[in-house]
Amino acid sequence: MLDIRDLKAHDLQGLTPDAVAVLARQMLQHIEQQADELQRQQQLIESKQQLIERKDREFALREARLEKVQFELARPKRWEFGAKSEAMNAEQRRLFEETLAEDEAGLQAQLDALRAQAAEGQGTPPKASSRRPRRQALPEHLRRVEHRHEPEDTTCPSEGCGQPMTRIGEDVSEKLDIVPAEFFVHRHIYGKWACHCCQSLKQQASVPEVIDGGLAASGLLAHTLISRFADHLPYYRQEAINARSGVRTPRSTLAAWAGQAGAALQPLVDAHKRFVLGSRVLHADETPVALLDPGAGKTRKAYVWAYARSQHDPTPGVVYDFCPGRGAQYPRDFLAGDKQAGLPAWAGTLLTDRYGAYDTVLDEQLHPGRKAAACVAHARRKFDELAKAGTSAVSEEAIQRFASLYAVERELAGLGDDERRQQRQRLARPLWQQLGTWLQLERRRVADGGSTAAAIDYTLNHWAALTQHLDDGAVPIDNNHLERQIKPWAMGRKAWMFVGSELAGHRAAAVMSLVQSARMCGHEPWAYLRDVLQRLPTQLNSRIEELLPHRWQPA
Repeated sequence: MLDIRDLKAHDLQGLTPDAVAVLARQMLQHIEQQADELQRQQQLIESKQQLIERKDREFALREARLEKVQFELARPKRWEFGAKSEAMNAEQRRLFEETLAEDEAGLQAQLDALRAQAAEGQGTPPKASSRRPRRQALPEHLRRVEHRHEPEDTTCPSEGCGQPMTRIGEDVSEKLDIVPAEFFVHRHIYGKWACHCCQSLKQQASVPEVIDGGLAASGLLAHTLISRFADHLPYYRQEAINARSGVRTPRSTLAAWAGQAGAALQPLVDAHKRFVLGSRVLHADETPVALLDPGAGKTRKAYVWAYARSQHDPTPGVVYDFCPGRGAQYPRDFLAGDKQAGLPAWAGTLLTDRYGAYDTVLDEQLHPGRKAAACVAHARRKFDELAKAGTSAVSEEAIQRFASLYAVERELAGLGDDERRQQRQRLARPLWQQLGTWLQLERRRVADGGSTAAAIDYTLNHWAALTQHLDDGAVPIDNNHLERQIKPWAMGRKAWMFVGSELAGHRAAAVMSLVQSARMCGHEPWAYLRDVLQRLPTQLNSRIEELLPHRWQPA
């Protein structure tokens, strides 16, 4: 039998047709076998290629997980072993600086005393300290108590003279002093006038008060509210402080005063909410507070939602809303308006940290008049954490690029909204375009699942909201303005530990909305609240807006 593998070219001569046919079939079979072998080899190569690709993906995933774990591990290491200036928070650093100032002043006083003793022992006058602190002029509105110091004898002491001396001037030295809180009593004396002819009686009507027939005047009510909601002093501490002045104010009485005053302020708080929601650009954020649950004998987490007019708005204001949870229904209801009160649903640009609850609130299909803006500081913060952890080579350049964007914002701080938008288009938009191109390029080089990928994805996924401020000069670049207005709640959490009830939370939110807005407008909180509480009983509802922080003028 012929075998195609044994044939040579000259062997094909002289073959019969049947032999050629057999040879052709063998050739076809050989070609088929070669084709099958090539297919098996190709399948083997493809399977090995798939295995290599799978191994590469697994390796990249392990690298990303390793990077993420290293990033998470770096946080506690920084807190424990990092530099003290980085390990301490802002409040701890302030306490450290205060202690350092106390120590320095105490040591300097001891040193001056030792120098004085040494000078007395040598019979020489002590040298005055060469270090004199720079003092700012004391405020002009403070009451001045003058103490005159003149020589007892103004006759010339020179021997053989004895002539009267002439006053040629004076030196004035001012010392700052304080008198602790002084309680005093308002005595309202209402004279009675009678007519003996017609037996009629005439007397002036009593002065209206927030608490009718109560003991506390408007100044004491304001002091109680400020101590509680601005200085964060619990009622039991206020009770002890007042007792040092010989005045007994049980904590139950203080709480009752605060409750009645808070109820009286509610119409003004409602007007203030309408004012804040009148801005077409709002900041929004939330912070947790502990809420007492008496039935369970423990506390649960509640939230204070904060809304502030734009940082670039010339008339500032902030309003707080105490809510038992963090769901989307709370900002949705707050911004929904009130048909009965004639307050329409809010429309405009809402600047947030892109927490998922705001997605429903900013859904363009449900609320076509609303736009979303994202906080650039949150995007930058993710790269800053990577830089501190030292796990990403991308973070340093990202921080530098964000720094360039913030440098532009600082240059535009004093401009109007229209001019700020124009300058942002000219100066900031090219920087944002370069940042976006660079992030997309770096994202292709970074494995999925890592901290670097998460930081880049956050910025790219929220790109439209992060750059919303470029098209609207009234929109700030970040939400830091509102985060500063939330700080009083963070301070309060450490003082009063928890909110006793939902009603107490609403009352605290109402009073703190007015107090913090008064601060933002440059008012002294106690003076503002005292005047408002004094005028509220006689203020017409149609003129209630005159008492709002941004419109208030002392009586």
